[in-house]
Amino acid sequence: MNRSASERVVAPVRAPGTTPLGQAGKFTVLLVLAVLFLLPMYVLLVTASKPFDEATAARAWLLPVNWSTEGWSAAWSALAPGLWNSVRMVVPSAILSAVLGSMNGFVLARWRFPGADTVFTLFLFGMFIPYQAVMIPLQQTMVETGLMGGLFPLILAHTVYGIPICTLIFRNYYASIPHTLIEAARVDGAGLLRTYRSVILPVSAPVFAVTLIWQFTSAWNDFLFAVFLTGPDTWPVTVQLNNVAGSMVVPYNQQMAAAVLASLPTLVIYLVLGRYFMRGLMAGALKG
Repeated sequence: MNRSASERVVAPVRAPGTTPLGQAGKFTVLLVLAVLFLLPMYVLLVTASKPFDEATAARAWLLPVNWSTEGWSAAWSALAPGLWNSVRMVVPSAILSAVLGSMNGFVLARWRFPGADTVFTLFLFGMFIPYQAVMIPLQQTMVETGLMGGLFPLILAHTVYGIPICTLIFRNYYASIPHTLIEAARVDGAGLLRTYRSVILPVSAPVFAVTLIWQFTSAWNDFLFAVFLTGPDTWPVTVQLNNVAGSMVVPYNQQMAAAVLASLPTLVIYLVLGRYFMRGLMAGALKG
């Protein structure tokens, strides 16, 4: 008996790559990539947990025979002052560059004053000036103005160097906000600052996460500015990490533990702000 058109069963269309074999292939590829990505971390953690006599290049892949915390305690003693210095330097520089970049981005995206494109282009030029080109003039300027000493020169350098990229990210993000929101605020009598405070800032959490993660990671991993602009009492963790080395015998367990401790803050920042970071990327914060 023939079925009517309304009673016919239509076979579902399977999307490409959704077969069991295709899903298994994707899972296998992702598993292999994950293992390759985690291998360096495995070597770091295993070597850091070995006593000094077991921490050799020949036994890098082997688990410790005797688990030990001597590498961790030695690394913490060596890095603790540098870790605190890095926190005191990175937090204000990341916040300041993000806030200033947000203000600049809003003005350049929504206030079309004469020469706005020229000003934005000049901001972008700051992204392409290498650290090495300004290091000696910057240090001489700090010395002549009496700003050398403490962490202030390093905070100032990272704040200024972070403004161009933060301005670019915020400008492109704010350009994607519907223009009707800005017009509605103007109709209600809000000026430029009131619009920024009441309309723009409440929807800026994702892009602030992007810029804070970017600036935190960039400032935390910096080595060149830190060597030129700070002294032994204010060295950040990157300089202290470079000094964790033996003269005749290399303490691999201490070096590996120090590397893990130095990278933990950036890992925590990504874990805390990761979902906002991806939301900011998807919202167009890095498009342009």
